[in-house]
Amino acid sequence: MTGTGGDVRGGPASSLSVGRLAEIACILEVSARKPGNVHPGASFRDLHHLDFLLSAGAIAGPLDEARHRGVGRSILAATEATRRVVRTNTNLGIILLLAPLAAVPAEVGLAEGIESVLAATTVEDARAAYRAIRLAMPGGLGRAAEQDVADEPTATLREVMSLAADRDLIARQYADGFREVLSEAAPMLSQAVRGGSPLEPAIVGTFLGLLARHEDTLIVRKAGRQVAAEASRKAGAVLEAGGVGTAAGRERLAELDAWLRAEGSLRNPGATADLVTAALFAALRDGTIPLPRDPGPAGWSGD
Repeated sequence: MTGTGGDVRGGPASSLSVGRLAEIACILEVSARKPGNVHPGASFRDLHHLDFLLSAGAIAGPLDEARHRGVGRSILAATEATRRVVRTNTNLGIILLLAPLAAVPAEVGLAEGIESVLAATTVEDARAAYRAIRLAMPGGLGRAAEQDVADEPTATLREVMSLAADRDLIARQYADGFREVLSEAAPMLSQAVRGGSPLEPAIVGTFLGLLARHEDTLIVRKAGRQVAAEASRKAGAVLEAGGVGTAAGRERLAELDAWLRAEGSLRNPGATADLVTAALFAALRDGTIPLPRDPGPAGWSGD
């Protein structure tokens, strides 16, 4: 799935298109045993590992065209492609994050190029993104005082996302130039891998690090800020106990996982997982982690 519009230069992933890298990032994220999320050993009533694998394949083609199609139309095309293979919202947040990242010119690093992509978004981009959001039907959105997704937008995509930046981690990336993805999560992930961590523990550690720092806004919307704050506290406790690399950390991780799943998907830290997917894409695209060749042992490091 390479082509002039999607080729990535430099780094171990240089032979793969941005769409293929997006697909790989999605597969890696959903296959890691992150607490409270879907993975091969855990699902929700209406969400299963296979749904995410099908969705990952669906968005590769549309994201390959992001540089030429534009951010809004790419968001809509990827959402439409997803709805053709699954019946539930598996990846709207992922698409909203990956479309602008995929639109950065191949010869430019993401940190250097994302600002110009975001600054160039238009009202038409916002209209297409609103259509995608309505198609995906995410839970817990409620009504916004300005530029609500049920209405037609009158501002650019970056502007309407910025209005939600204080209450939505995904929208915040449009406002702050993907700071949490490019300056926090991707470096966290890359540092762990360079330090010798297998990829799955690095992914889970990055997830825990983000959740400890930032309340998950999907949890806030569905269960309230107090529950989200408790999720962040518990994630920090896992890290303080040594993370997945120690027996004490893994014990805390199991406790966190059980607590997050205690009420079905109500406490699902899905926004944090979406940021991890974007960080995986960024690290693969910019060559700061290698393409996975060997999945490694089934257990955690230190088992």
